[in-house]
Amino acid sequence: MGEETSHPLRNHIKVERARHNLTQQQLADLVGVTRKTITTVETGRFIPSTVLALKLARALHTRVDELFYLAEEQ
Repeated sequence: MGEETSHPLRNHIKVERARHNLTQQQLADLVGVTRKTITTVETGRFIPSTVLALKLARALHTRVDELFYLAEEQ
């Protein structure tokens, strides 16, 4: 009941990509998705599946709970 609206998922993907000198396309290639998917996840328009979140965290050498967070946590 409105949980997604009151607790939107945010992420640090763009920051982590920059830290690893990766483009959106390079990250997409590493995790097996399109660049558009990376864009929509980064901007918060798309909430990734658990599998994709795990792949992103692995590709960026971080933990899922460090890569993704609820807006209220920041």
